[in-house]
Amino acid sequence: MSLRLVLSASTAVAAAALIVGCGAMGASGGNPMGFFITSTNPGKGGDLGGLAGADRYCQSLAASVGAGNKTWRAYLSNAALNGQPAVNARDRIGNGPWRNAKGVVIATSVADLHSANAKVGKDTSLTEKGEVVSGFGDEVNRHDILTGSRPDGTLAVPDPGKDTTCGNWTKSDGGSAIVGHHDHKGTNPDPVANASWNSSHGTRGCSVDQLKQSGSAGLMYCFATN
Repeated sequence: MSLRLVLSASTAVAAAALIVGCGAMGASGGNPMGFFITSTNPGKGGDLGGLAGADRYCQSLAASVGAGNKTWRAYLSNAALNGQPAVNARDRIGNGPWRNAKGVVIATSVADLHSANAKVGKDTSLTEKGEVVSGFGDEVNRHDILTGSRPDGTLAVPDPGKDTTCGNWTKSDGGSAIVGHHDHKGTNPDPVANASWNSSHGTRGCSVDQLKQSGSAGLMYCFATN
């Protein structure tokens, strides 16, 4: 057998092995990411189409980076309204553990996520693209992440006539929503709330412009439930 034929056969074997290896990698689950901050808002501020619309948005962004084989949920709470019970963000996101787009484990369980041990911060709370979200002190501040929740991940129950969830994520004007500081920094005079990733303060409204006034781009946390 000539040297050329031997080299050709070796090249073909190597190529076949590469294809099989890639196929096995894809079959094993693809992108291991299980947590991200949305890179953009769908376009209507606090109106996310309700929880179902927010979940679909998380799913679509995950799919865009090869992680659509998992079931994704938005970390958002809902108030009891029109006969429907309240919903807690912590009950929607599965059991963990969750990794960011770089493979860093940000929490091992729901309890860990809502403890001082959680690795939710500016350097770890990345978008689905693996990008850092700008925060307090940057040229554009986008650190206010929509949650509608208390520090333990349960609904931030609104006072009578008040709003903590942008009308259960259907308002694109007026209203308000509880947000957290993904970078643990801001101007909230309460040092504990100021450093909270999921429950720092309410917004000045739910429109795109009203959200901007307090440092929000209408972004949210997304978690894979499986």
